[in-house]
Amino acid sequence: MAGKRKNNPAGSTNSYRGDVLRVLGALKVATADQIQRIGAPHLTFRHADKETPSKQKQARTASHTGALSDMRKHGLSENGGSTETGDALRNLTTKGLEAASHELRRPATEMGSTARGAGSSGASHPMAVNETVIAMLRPKPNMAKLADDPPHVQAAAQAAVDGPDGIGTIASYWTEVPLPATGTWNAPGKGGAQADLVLTAPQDQVPLLFIEVDNCHETAEELAAKLEKYARFFKRKVKDTDGKERPMWRTRWSAPATWSGDKTYPPVLLVFNRVGERNPNRTIPRLMELTRHLWEGERQKGGHHRYDGRIPIIATGLKNLSQHGPEGPVFLRFGRDHMEPLWEAIGNPRREAADARAREETARAQREYQAKVQRAAQEQAAKQAAEREARRPVCAGCGAKFTDARWEAAQATDWGTPQDSHPHLCDGCKQKADAVASASPTPGRHEEHQEPLPEWARHEFMRYPRRPRCTECKAAFTNERWQAVERTGWGTVPMEARPTLCGDCDRRHEIDREQAWPGASRQEQEQDQAVPEQKTTGWLARLRR
Repeated sequence: MAGKRKNNPAGSTNSYRGDVLRVLGALKVATADQIQRIGAPHLTFRHADKETPSKQKQARTASHTGALSDMRKHGLSENGGSTETGDALRNLTTKGLEAASHELRRPATEMGSTARGAGSSGASHPMAVNETVIAMLRPKPNMAKLADDPPHVQAAAQAAVDGPDGIGTIASYWTEVPLPATGTWNAPGKGGAQADLVLTAPQDQVPLLFIEVDNCHETAEELAAKLEKYARFFKRKVKDTDGKERPMWRTRWSAPATWSGDKTYPPVLLVFNRVGERNPNRTIPRLMELTRHLWEGERQKGGHHRYDGRIPIIATGLKNLSQHGPEGPVFLRFGRDHMEPLWEAIGNPRREAADARAREETARAQREYQAKVQRAAQEQAAKQAAEREARRPVCAGCGAKFTDARWEAAQATDWGTPQDSHPHLCDGCKQKADAVASASPTPGRHEEHQEPLPEWARHEFMRYPRRPRCTECKAAFTNERWQAVERTGWGTVPMEARPTLCGDCDRRHEIDREQAWPGASRQEQEQDQAVPEQKTTGWLARLRR
């Protein structure tokens, strides 16, 4: 404990010293009161029982005042004068800015200057900038750190927690950022502007916002000249790392390619702190006329405007901003006649509504087209089903329509020959026909294959248009016997010797003949194999033919 006291005599902790580095690293110069309100807002609700507001402030800022004292001992911070109200101003040294770059996770080259001498004239403008940051941030107290505090302290802190949210964290804000119209980021040339604040909070739907704070000392013409410098900077293009030209501001900050559906420049927020002699209610109308060419959009058929190549310029008062926050309807966009929350003021609600209507119309047209296609497909399927139903075969026996399975089985063929034994009968009639055929007597075995010949056979063999019957036993010819007796040679004489007999009767006749005239069949075969007539040549042979 003695070692800690020796290094930090004021007894500060790492947490409070971190608050000082983060706040002063972003704001450059601030009071202990502002550091406490941003870094440890829960302390704002303590010490409410002190006799005077000054004693309450002294009590709630004691921890950060001690941290500043210890950091000054280490060469990280220094006193920078005092405000018009007598509050001490604090800023970081070069060593302190380097330490703050680690706390804010920023490159040291983007930390800016040490802000020495800012308090020589009271630092009224830096104090207004700081109050703007606090109004935009709306820091929420950590209720876990107030668990042991009285109920009325917890209730007041809970009301702040339940209030409107702010935008970003202290690391989302940059102060005194150069916007070079010429030169480089580190060495800006003449003709450029310097933004009082730059806010980057994509997590809160504000990817990039430039803020100008005016204490009502500047005229409308002076403010218009500053906005012209903004326009010059936004139009400036430089070569990026890939060798392609891009707007210079895009090489440092990340923002969507379009803003609310338009290719606009980043928005600029004007915050008026009414301490000077200028009346913002008169300055703003004059400023609108002077900068109309910078912000006025092109009216579209849908009633909205397109803001390609334009700067959204918004105005508000610091008092209203501190009271209502970014969610309050206290922002006036140039060209509109009503106050809006910040998110609507920097956007294009009419364009978004028109785009939503267009998307809905497109979706409706697609739904109608899909329904039309579906109806056409259903009608086509119904037509095909009706045509198929019209082609469905009817049983030759009972007249009933074939089922799908029976229809498929009846159409099955093997090398062009139907596989089904009764392709013109339904399943029931086929079973009855098979039962009758199987119950017929032995002589009727010739009937087992008495189905009609295939179509190709009917065209090739037409000697007997109807199935012949044996002249002896009166049995119907089988398909094989019918086909055999239909075969003819070169003439009309059939190749079968007995075409009027069935196969069984033909074989019995052959056996009887062999028994009655032995060797007759062999002699006939030898005669058939006799040596053919010698071929004669010459013209005499042609005469013989």
